[in-house]
This record gives sequence, C-alpha cells and structure tokens, in this order.
Amino acid sequence: MTDQLRLMAVHAHPDDESSKGAATMAKYVSEGVDVLVVTCTGGERGSILNPKLQGDKYIEEHIHEVRKREMDEAREILGVTQEWLGFVDSGLPEGDPLPPLPEGCFALEDVDKAAGELVRKIRAFRPQVITTYDENGGYPHPDHIMTHKISMVAFEGAADTEKYPEAEYGPAYQPLKLYYNQGFNRPRTEALHKALLDRGLESPYGEWLERWDKSGHKDRTLTTHIPCADFFEIRDKALIAHATQIDPDGGWFRVPMEIQKEVWPTEEYELAKSLVDTSLPEDDLFAGVRRP
Repeated sequence: MTDQLRLMAVHAHPDDESSKGAATMAKYVSEGVDVLVVTCTGGERGSILNPKLQGDKYIEEHIHEVRKREMDEAREILGVTQEWLGFVDSGLPEGDPLPPLPEGCFALEDVDKAAGELVRKIRAFRPQVITTYDENGGYPHPDHIMTHKISMVAFEGAADTEKYPEAEYGPAYQPLKLYYNQGFNRPRTEALHKALLDRGLESPYGEWLERWDKSGHKDRTLTTHIPCADFFEIRDKALIAHATQIDPDGGWFRVPMEIQKEVWPTEEYELAKSLVDTSLPEDDLFAGVRRP
C-alpha cells in the first residue's frame, strides 16, 4: 500500500457522516486508514426530529452546542477525526413559494471563497480519496448542494497555486479520486423491501418506492460497493448519538440487522473523478491507489 492511506468525507451537517458512509469509514479505520470528516456547518437551523426531545427548551436554545456534543460522541464511536469548516446552516426552506435563504448562511457563500476553506483542509490532510454529494445533494437541501459545489472546486483547486496561493492556503496537493455517496439507492431499497415482504414483515420502503416512481428521477450509476456489514452496528450507534436528529425507535432501524447483512451487506458510491487507473465495478475506494 501507499505509506498511509487517507480518506476525507465532506458533509453538510453533523449527523450526515453517520447516515452516509459511516460503516465504510469504520471499516477503513479498522484497517489503519486515516479518516477525516469535514463538516461544513454546525447544523444550527436543523429541526429537532426526535419526538422524545421536541419541546426541550434547553436544546432549542442551545442547539449549536448540543449538536456539537453529539458530533463529538459520533466521532469517537466511528474512530474518525473531525473538523469544522465553520459555515452557518442554511436551514431547509419550506412553503410555496419557498422563502429566501437567511443572510450569511452557507448556501449563499461565494463558492470559490468557501471552497478555499476546504482547500486548506485538503492541503493539510492530503487525502488520496474524497467522498461528497452529487449535484442534487443526495436530496435537495441547499447545504448539501453547496457541499457538492465546493467539493468539486476544491478537488481541482487544491493543486491550483494560482487560484489558491500556497502562501495563504498551504502547499499544493492533488487528491486522486472523488466519489459521491449513493447509499440511498433504488436497488438497495427494492432488495430490502422485497426481503421484508417475503418474510411476512412490514416494510418502511413502500412509500419511498412510490415517490421514486412518481419523481421520474433517473437511477444513479453505482460504481463502487464497499463490503462493510461487520460495521453496521457501529454505524447505527453513531447515528443514535445524534439524538436530536434520530429517533432510536424510528424508521432508520426498522429493518432487522440480520436481514440487512444478508440482503445488502455493502455501502454504495459513484466514482465521479479519478486520476488513477481503476476497473469498474470496484469494492475499494482506494482501488488504483494501493500499490501492488
């Protein structure tokens, strides 16, 4: 292998790292890979989604500090390191028409300037592989879409000393591969849905699949399947650590663990950029990076 494999996962909010690619990260940590999560915002405008904590005045008034503590706990569970970019959560606009985004939020930042902050992280950490979101953000939250934008600029910009001078942003560095998280994909959802029904169990995915059919969205290309079933329990434990966002009795955990491991023991990615030779499909984010 290379002297040290390094993986950077770029996420919009605290909790995203535990719901998207967490088992993959835990797997690589167990193999000695250095894994850094970069969290773009503090999640300050996130709603309290766990009904057991709704109405808690302390949490409502100190949501930024609470979500930071949750992130600290999840980070320890996954075994990763984690750093903040320091931008302010944009919130998820709702209504028709949608209201304007709040002034000063992440989604309204200048893309090149915001990407410069990620360039600093890339040049300091020097990851061979970066994971982020696709152009739709995984789902159309403005912070997820902005995360995609700055990740794409920073992947190229980390090696561009004219756009991001070394004196200000650190020594130039070029990552080798960039992936989009595609864990919430249709083949996985269909497989788990069928497995539950075949066993006479209730499936939480019926409405998901109906919405998929109505949306007309094309399925993404799944280039990379990471076997990581042995780390699903760690993934779930990290997700539960984000107590304001996740109900431990909710839909995230309705598929029995043994069914998940049997039917769909992988997490999926879409290879978006590669500067090394690799053969698709892959079962390793570092395919083409590891030395023979």
